Amino acid sequence: MLIKLDVTTGKHTEMKDITRLIQKAVTDSGVTDGVCIVFVPHTTAAVTINENADPDVVRDFTMEINKIVPWEDGYHHMEGNSAAHLKSSLIGFSEQLLIANGRLVLGTWQGIYFCEFDGPRRRKVYVKVMEG
Repeated sequence: MLIKLDVTTGKHTEMKDITRLIQKAVTDSGVTDGVCIVFVPHTTAAVTINENADPDVVRDFTMEINKIVPWEDGYHHMEGNSAAHLKSSLIGFSEQLLIANGRLVLGTWQGIYFCEFDGPRRRKVYVKVMEG
């Protein structure tokens, strides 16, 4: 089953916890044991798994990714968002998660984050849930 989710971001660079949205997609699918693939079809956004207990992790992550890939750095891309393209490629466009007993298999402190690098925007996230 393929599910399309809409995600709206409010900042230029933002990590938005979408764990509940993904879990709801899994629950709605009726799959109890299998695999869930989360895919972001954008070249200036990404998805990752990281700690969701302490908001300072998100703050530190966005602060450091902006240092590693600064917005202005003499890029040549005409649209002016090369940094966003680089960040999304570094983080990645998809995550694969296990499903057991109808629940995403995540560590105690783990959450799924949509990473916006060229916002604010209205974005899509695709979730493929498979039995097995």
